[in-house]
Amino acid sequence: MQHTYSNKKDSSFFSFSHEVINENQTYKMIWQRRGCSKLNVDGIDYTLKENQILFLTPLNRLSVIDSQDILNQLSFNREFYCIQQHDQEVSCHGYLFFGSSDVPIVSLDKKEQESFALLIDAILEELENADLIQGEMLQVLLKRFLIKCTRLARKTLTNPEINQDKLDIIRQFNVLVEMHFKQKHKVADYADLLNKSPKTISNLFGEYNDKTPLQVIQDRIGLEAKRLFIYTDKTAKEVGYELGFNDAAQFSRFFSKVVGKSPTDFKKSKIL
Repeated sequence: MQHTYSNKKDSSFFSFSHEVINENQTYKMIWQRRGCSKLNVDGIDYTLKENQILFLTPLNRLSVIDSQDILNQLSFNREFYCIQQHDQEVSCHGYLFFGSSDVPIVSLDKKEQESFALLIDAILEELENADLIQGEMLQVLLKRFLIKCTRLARKTLTNPEINQDKLDIIRQFNVLVEMHFKQKHKVADYADLLNKSPKTISNLFGEYNDKTPLQVIQDRIGLEAKRLFIYTDKTAKEVGYELGFNDAAQFSRFFSKVVGKSPTDFKKSKIL
């Protein structure tokens, strides 16, 4: 069952459901409350275990392999939350959604389960109040949910002592990659945008991430290439051109290195 809030005036949308619903252009938080679910995100299989929460942006491609027992999903679009003025850390470009190049998953202990359950109850109660301030109240509750999740996610960092300024640079790097990966393929390009040296960026990722900044860029380009091969009929040359490669052979070499298959072999493997 799905409970929704929408506002035609500003096109804002927020929903709660007891199953995975793959709305387009929404940020999603999926809490597996009991049992487990098998999901595929951007071609990678994930097992969401009991009392884990997974976070997705509108850029992620989600499909359900197997969903069991009880889960909750919160979804919202940019118009509902992202255009509001929020602290950077809990914004749509904040840590949960763009703080890492991987799909974030947090786990809840017993105390946190009870706290999150109360928050979900408050959200469901507010979804029944169809008055003029319903949207504002839901935004407040959503922000509280995001703050709680952000605090939990920070506990799983490789180096929990890393300071806020460093985390902000990493997050900004990931956001910039999302904005410019089709045109900018080098770490130096993003270092310039951040007014930092490439060495500084690399050192920060060395403290925080198991990927280098170059791997983040290349993985994002590779992901988009795979999406285009799966969901369009574009040729390798057309895909390469769309992703900033002027030479088809150069793109083919890049794709083979990052994905592990040539464009031709990858397309063949996806034909059902």
